[in-house]
Amino acid sequence: MDIFVIFLTSLFSYIVLFVMTKMMGHKQVSQLDFFDYITGITIGSIAAEFATDLEAPWKPLLAMVIYALATVLLGVIANKFPKARKYLSGTPTIIMDNGKLIRKNMKKEKLDLDELLMMCREQGYFDLSSIQTALFECNGKLTILPKSSNRPTTPADLQITPSQETLFTEIIMDGRIIEENLHRLGVEMNWLSKQLKKQGIGKPKDVFLAVCDKNHNVSFYLR
Repeated sequence: MDIFVIFLTSLFSYIVLFVMTKMMGHKQVSQLDFFDYITGITIGSIAAEFATDLEAPWKPLLAMVIYALATVLLGVIANKFPKARKYLSGTPTIIMDNGKLIRKNMKKEKLDLDELLMMCREQGYFDLSSIQTALFECNGKLTILPKSSNRPTTPADLQITPSQETLFTEIIMDGRIIEENLHRLGVEMNWLSKQLKKQGIGKPKDVFLAVCDKNHNVSFYLR
């Protein structure tokens, strides 16, 4: 009987938290989606109770398992049924379009003008007239599409085709040579020793960080 009661109370509290989070709006969850937010704060609270409940510790443990299983189940539903995602995770909201603010959508998302201006400034937009469209994402972040006349110039605009940049691989960290990464780059210890000599570096221990790209261009950062 107790197990059934715990199951019902856990499920009911999960639903209540979900509804409250929806009511508070996306800005309350920052980079987390609704269910990550709900599960995180709730399981954390239950875990604290689990740590202090010496008489019946299995009860909060069971509640945590139920919350975890419910979250997994909702994730499966979202993956299997794409139409359900907009109800479970929400959809982006257009806050600004064609240079005009949509106050109705701002009110819907509990987003006031000061917060919108702050989010724009954080992305380097101090002048709203340079913004074509602004979307308030499900994770509480603002995505901005600038007007074509205000976006940065790209090599494609200048009809230039630069060589593709690649990721750098760490070959020395905290003075320690990472031989595995050297082999991945197709170079040997002798090659690294020559690179060190070119830079006037006596030994690898003097290097805090060294990175190398696929073209074997090395950058050294000394201690």
